[in-house]
Amino acid sequence: MDPTTSSAAPSDAAVLSKPGSSPSGAALPPARAATAPPPSHVDGPPIRIVVHGSSGITESTDIAALSTLHADAKSCLWIDLIDPDPDLVRKVGKQLGLHPLIAENIAEANQRAKIETFGEVVHIVLFSLRFAGKAEAYEIDFVLGDRFLLSVHGQESDLASAAKLRVDAVKVLDRGADYLLYALADHIVDTYFPVLDELAEEIDELQDKVVATADETTLQRLFELKRELIAIRRATSPAREIFNQLTNREGVSIDEAHVVYFRDVYDHLIRVTDELDNYRELVAGTLDIYLTIVNNNLSIIMKRLTGVTVILAGIGAIAGIFGMSEAGTAFAGAEATGFWIVTAFTVTIALVAAVVLRKIDWI
Repeated sequence: MDPTTSSAAPSDAAVLSKPGSSPSGAALPPARAATAPPPSHVDGPPIRIVVHGSSGITESTDIAALSTLHADAKSCLWIDLIDPDPDLVRKVGKQLGLHPLIAENIAEANQRAKIETFGEVVHIVLFSLRFAGKAEAYEIDFVLGDRFLLSVHGQESDLASAAKLRVDAVKVLDRGADYLLYALADHIVDTYFPVLDELAEEIDELQDKVVATADETTLQRLFELKRELIAIRRATSPAREIFNQLTNREGVSIDEAHVVYFRDVYDHLIRVTDELDNYRELVAGTLDIYLTIVNNNLSIIMKRLTGVTVILAGIGAIAGIFGMSEAGTAFAGAEATGFWIVTAFTVTIALVAAVVLRKIDWI
């Protein structure tokens, strides 16, 4: 996707957090901001405030300074909350003057992918994907307002790794909060494709396993994969409507020059949805193959049991006619010749039946 758009994906701390940056908000040289290595959010503070103003990029964790920073008409703010508690979300929302419902929905989490407008402020919920043995979706909230973007996510999502921010964070922030939203959203959608590739490989492996050995373990994984695909589609499909509204709805804080970039994200989401639908069909087809193979194996077993029954039934019928009362005499060697003739005939018929059934692959 175009490196000039701002999306809702994790941004790169490489350009925003630099060694030697002051927590109080001391300005950092732009060149240094663009080349510093990305920091880890795991052990860092739950809030990071990045300000792009006339003095360059500065970074702070001071919530009390938010209202002042936001009042500066020349600044662009990115407030990144990492796994925050509800109180922190409410405090940030109050400093930014957000509607109480926005803070409440963010703190509650477990939202569906959606877009809601509160005047000139837009609340967007997207999901990032990760594959670690199985595909999982993680909620990311964005609040886009006048000259600010608020992002809220868990530690499993690293917004600081967005490629566009790694390349030139100054340029991204200089083009405004809506462009930053594009850059992050673009990053999030781009991370869908490696997950889809992992799922495609697993589906291929399962298809091979089903053909080779249709066992219960393979069947269980097929059902799990089917549930994962449904969950992923439920998390990602509504995002198409989100970007459709962002590019077509009036009153949304999207610069007209940036609309084309959001449409590019929309096109990528259409591809994601199409691939998910294809994978669901492949999994459903693999389940049908599994059931067909199981039914074929059952038919083979039933044929072979029927063939054995035919042989034993013939022997049993002859033995039933002549009875077993002469068995003692036969074992004593005093039985008449007719007994041995009947016995030989019975064995011969059984052998002939076995050969015929074997020839038609019934045993």
